[in-house]
Amino acid sequence: MTLNDLGWNDHCAAGYAPWAGKKHVRPGRVAIEFNQIFRISVDGEDLDAVTAGRLKHRAANRAELPAVGDWVVVRRRSDEDSAVIVAVLPRRSAFTRRGAGNVTGEQVVAANVDVVFVVMGLDADYNLRRLERYLLMARESGASPIILLTKPDLCTDVPARVEQVTKLTGDIPVHVLQPKRGEGLEHVRAHLGPGRTAALLGSSGVGKSTIINRLVGSELQRTREVRESDSRGRHTTTHRELVMLPGGGLIIDTPGMRELQLWDAADAVRETFDEIEALAAGCHFTDCRHREEPRCAVKAAIDEGRLEAERLESYVKLQTELDDLARRKEEHVRLQPDATGKNRATVVKRRATRRFR
Repeated sequence: MTLNDLGWNDHCAAGYAPWAGKKHVRPGRVAIEFNQIFRISVDGEDLDAVTAGRLKHRAANRAELPAVGDWVVVRRRSDEDSAVIVAVLPRRSAFTRRGAGNVTGEQVVAANVDVVFVVMGLDADYNLRRLERYLLMARESGASPIILLTKPDLCTDVPARVEQVTKLTGDIPVHVLQPKRGEGLEHVRAHLGPGRTAALLGSSGVGKSTIINRLVGSELQRTREVRESDSRGRHTTTHRELVMLPGGGLIIDTPGMRELQLWDAADAVRETFDEIEALAAGCHFTDCRHREEPRCAVKAAIDEGRLEAERLESYVKLQTELDDLARRKEEHVRLQPDATGKNRATVVKRRATRRFR
């Protein structure tokens, strides 16, 4: 594959400009990430690589380190079969989440993505509240979200559920697929093409790997049957991988996510819940939280049947989560050591104690 096949464009060239002309380095794209070992696709070949110690040391957080889809600068080692990643080029987009079990850590799931395919099954996997969360993260990434609904054969009323999803997603395209039979894949291909990168997101067992297999035309990704009790699958995909598609375009397969914790989605919340934001403009109090406050236009819309109560509950829950995360981030920054190595919070406390003695 050439750099152009991998999606190289003017944005990438501008980011690489400071490195252009330097000896022993070259640009490449992260194709696979597995336990801090990377497969980098460079012009005409693939190299196994690790992150340079200096890059790790300078990174303020995990999000500044390489992720699948990133364009990076690599320096080839003397053995000719491996390389070291010395820099990560600026990203055009990044699908991020709060790291699983991590209070303040941001995790990049996929970088430099043009379109995000959010995949949800129409069987027991069907969950509108989880779909809202995926859409928030997709919008915040900077990529264009597309909804793919799979397993229509296991749903008793497909049109009704499509209508529910369409009502929730607004103008975002919604397509119904039957990946095992290859039905509906033309809708996926329509959003792909030379130089374009897509990412597949969704729970385990919804058919992400099957979609890739059909697009590639071979059993590239392993698949497993799901449990009948809850339609959940095992994590067949255990690492993220950038896959080249016949006819051009790339797609990133991701493992099913057990946790979908938001990182920085305040703007996306407003966009996803635009009908609530519009109603809130009519509330009596400008800081109305749409809970116990009187003369609330949002609660009035629920009473009149113009808004579903579950929709408001989801909105309030997400706002509360973002507020809590903001407090945690602030506390994390406050507890970081200052230039003298002392904890900032301790220094502030000691100064206050001296002031009032």
